[in-house]
Amino acid sequence: MPDIFNLQGYGHLLLEGAWLSLRVALAAMLVVLALGMAGALARLSRSAPLRVASAAYTTIVRGIPELVLLLIVYYGGTVLLQVLMELVAGGEQRVDINAFLAGTLVLGIVYGAYAAEVFRGAFLSVPRGQTEAAESLGMRPGLVFWRIRLPLAMRFAVPGLGNLWLTLLKATSITSVIGLTELARQADLIKAPTHRPFATFFLASLLYLAATALSDLLRLRIQRWADAGVRRD
Repeated sequence: MPDIFNLQGYGHLLLEGAWLSLRVALAAMLVVLALGMAGALARLSRSAPLRVASAAYTTIVRGIPELVLLLIVYYGGTVLLQVLMELVAGGEQRVDINAFLAGTLVLGIVYGAYAAEVFRGAFLSVPRGQTEAAESLGMRPGLVFWRIRLPLAMRFAVPGLGNLWLTLLKATSITSVIGLTELARQADLIKAPTHRPFATFFLASLLYLAATALSDLLRLRIQRWADAGVRRD
């Protein structure tokens, strides 16, 4: 390895940061899928309040930068919990919000709004004839959803969800502003003792690139599995 990329024994910290970034992304993706599905079903429901609430959620969240929302949740949540603790326990209380939890929730909430639109489009893409055929056989609405609508919708949702995952994986870098020692934060911390800022951030970018490349390969495999038996014109 050229001397310019010699991190003087700090290289393992980049790998630890990459592992933490992946864990944040995976945890946030679970929130994304849950909120995205709930938001899409609410948007497609016959209930006007649910449709309005879902539309408000996607509009507001997509209009606020995730960094701003992260700072609001982290610092605002800390103040709110501190006030509540003082009311319950009395006296001055110090409360710290876990950075991993705050980052996971904010990223999940932000990209859950985008996932809601992905799922909504996927459900609308399911041919009406498929559900009508199931209903004509006497299937209950819940059974039609689980056996017909959801499996077919997932095939249409995979590309959009795959793109959201790639964006989410890279967006974990913003959690560095609240002190989470993920990949970007680790690179920032070790650039001073190594005196090689270019090398640290370049190697960090390669780790991000490797993670996204492997994720895209996995997405393609999932897409091929979801498209099994589908005739292409």
